[in-house]
Parts: sequence; structure tokens; C-alpha cells
Amino acid sequence: MIRKALGLCFLWCVAGTVLAAEFSFGVTPQFERRQLFAIWTPILADLERRTGHHFTLVTTPDIPEFERRYNAGAFDFSYMNPYLVVENPQAYVPLVRDATPIFGILVVRKDSPVHSAADLEGAEIAFPAPNAIGASLLIRAELARTFKIRFKPIYVKSHTATYLSVVQGLAAAGGGVQKTLDEQKDSVREQLRVLHTTRPFPTHPVAAHPRVPADVREAVRAAFLAMAASPEGAQLLKEVPMTRPIAAAARDYEPLRELGLREFFVPEPAAAP
Repeated sequence: MIRKALGLCFLWCVAGTVLAAEFSFGVTPQFERRQLFAIWTPILADLERRTGHHFTLVTTPDIPEFERRYNAGAFDFSYMNPYLVVENPQAYVPLVRDATPIFGILVVRKDSPVHSAADLEGAEIAFPAPNAIGASLLIRAELARTFKIRFKPIYVKSHTATYLSVVQGLAAAGGGVQKTLDEQKDSVREQLRVLHTTRPFPTHPVAAHPRVPADVREAVRAAFLAMAASPEGAQLLKEVPMTRPIAAAARDYEPLRELGLREFFVPEPAAAP
């Protein structure tokens, strides 16, 4: 017998014992779709082997659409922007994250005449989306508060598209994070120069919707940590990139509230699950 409710599908034996379950796993589109599938498909296959449950990878065309579906609770599990733990209408529960903090970066072409963020007064600057914390929220806040400049933001849907916009001369600068810059092709990365870095912050978590049973959430947490402890699993997670996975909790992200980013946050309306 199969019971479906809000994206969960439980398979029951005649005695009513849960044998396996199917869950959706949403991944924020930092990279283009083919790269996301190449990274996450083997991870979810490993997760299935370790937990006995089934996971369906869900991607969206862009980050705002991901946020709309996240706000509607469309994903059972989610790999997401850390700031969404703070702006969290569905109360997703963080399970694991990378132990190494990340930071936002502002990049320009290597041959750009811009040598300070202050030189970007009036410039067009590319960002993946309004609410990407390191690649957009923190950078826009620091440009406005620290450098006191005005600029025109252009939202181009992904980190990869941001870097390409700068390389192709479509924007004077672009926001990203060091981890996604490191994942770019040499032909892109070698044409870029980091102009400014933001303060560090906790990394993207894998989180679960509270409708997912607690024992399943803990099984997924344990599976990720076990995956990280094996050479093969560690190599898979490195592509996320998640090089030092540890258990995560909502309290890890409370310091983000103190950054005062609310005025730069653009709430996405919830989409139908």
C-alpha cells in the first residue's frame, strides 16, 4: 500500500510496518542543472544505500523559484542558503553542514581597472539572486554600508551565470562564494580576480521538513556523517562542496540574525507544493 502526503510516500507491509519511504530532495541551484545532477545523483544513491529510503532529486530553474518552493514546504529534504534557516516559515530542521565557514566574494575580470569596491559607484553588478547570503545579501549590505556606493544589481539565476556575466563583460563585477568559484572551469576562474571578501558565516545545511519523521531525519544525518568518514563518500561530498561535514542545528545560524540583513532580504512568495 502506498500513501502519499505532501511529498512523502510510505510503503507499508500488511502488518503496517514501514519498510521504506520516498522523499523529495531539493537542491539550491548554485550551478547549472547538469552539474547539479552530476554532483547529487551519486550522493543520493549512497544515501539510499545507507538508509534504505528513496530520494528524488528536485532542481528548479533559478534560486528565486527554489525559495518559493522552499517557502511552500515543497521539499522533504533541502540543501539550501544558510539565511533560509533564519527566514524559515516552514521550520526546516538543519541536519548537517560543512564545519568550515564560508564567505562571500566580489569578483571582477583580471584586466579590470577596478581595484576597490569603492570604484564600482554606479556600476552594474551581477548576483545569483537577491537572497543568496554570501553571494548577494552580505555583499550588497557591505557595498551600501561600508563603501557607501550606489550600484545596479542584476540577478542572473546562478553562481555560474554570475561568473560568466563578469567574464563576458556583461557586468562590472559579480557576487559569489569562494567554494563555487573554485568549482568553475579553469577557462572561467582564471579570468577572474577577487576584489572583496565578506565576513565568514556558517555554510549551507542539509535540512529536513518537520513533517519528516524524527527517526528518518536522524538516519539521514547519520548517513551523511558516515558517508563523510569513507574515502569514496568524502570524495562525493567534496563536489558539493562539503569537505568537513558535521552535525548541524538551528542555533548554528542564529548569528546571522545579528548581521541586520533584513532590509536587504527580498521574500519570495510561496509556490504551491
